[in-house]
Amino acid sequence: MNSDERWTDRIGLVVLPGGATVRGRRVGAPASPADFALLLAPGPPPPWPYRRVRWPDFWVPLDPVDALDALREAWGRANAGERVEVACRGGVGRTGTALAALAVLDGLDPERAVAWVRAHHHPRAVETPWQRWWLRRLR
Repeated sequence: MNSDERWTDRIGLVVLPGGATVRGRRVGAPASPADFALLLAPGPPPPWPYRRVRWPDFWVPLDPVDALDALREAWGRANAGERVEVACRGGVGRTGTALAALAVLDGLDPERAVAWVRAHHHPRAVETPWQRWWLRRLR
């Protein structure tokens, strides 16, 4: 069974270029259980394991080394078949940027990752030039 079959609902699910499934959502929104959450904004923690990254709205992570480590952890867990979710306050900008970063870790070119996440998650994902700049420096 792949990870997308393990979710009890399909809301917010995105299949990464390599085939792993992750969920993008708003922090605090009702959600079916996950195995791991990457939280990019303050808010109530989920009842499952999570990791929080300090990432101001419309900006980039305050600690890029910690953010990349957290993204690699989420990517590795998703590729191991765990139900992984990424969440920020609105579920669009930071969440979309993180989902694009997971696609880059999955092998997608950073320039293509923005169009990819807008097609697969939300049309306004990766909201600012700074977020696009940050994606180009990943790897």
